[in-house]
Amino acid sequence: MIMIIFTFSMITILLTILMMSMASMLSKKTFMDREKNSPFECGFDPKNSSRLPFSIHFFLIAVIFLIFDVEITLLMPMIMIMKSSNMTSWLMINFFFLLILIIGLYHEWNQGALNWAH
Repeated sequence: MIMIIFTFSMITILLTILMMSMASMLSKKTFMDREKNSPFECGFDPKNSSRLPFSIHFFLIAVIFLIFDVEITLLMPMIMIMKSSNMTSWLMINFFFLLILIIGLYHEWNQGALNWAH
């Protein structure tokens, strides 16, 4: 039994190596263009220095969006379990969860992190 598993594993590994080698040999491009081989980043000129100034405010807005996006994904299952749970505990948990979210949003708004004035 162990010998059969070992044989199939070796065949799988050899077949994988063979396929990767064939793909590597067949996918080589003969025409090398400097512009096509240079990295492309949307919105940035790749011919200049890669150390361009980046807006910290934009980064902060993106992080805040990700945090609140994750919170939305945590709210969705709470709606699904509403019928199968105790209504009093469900309301208290949702109230405190939304209260924490609203306080966090108010804090970000009060700190000026949501103003796009820069």
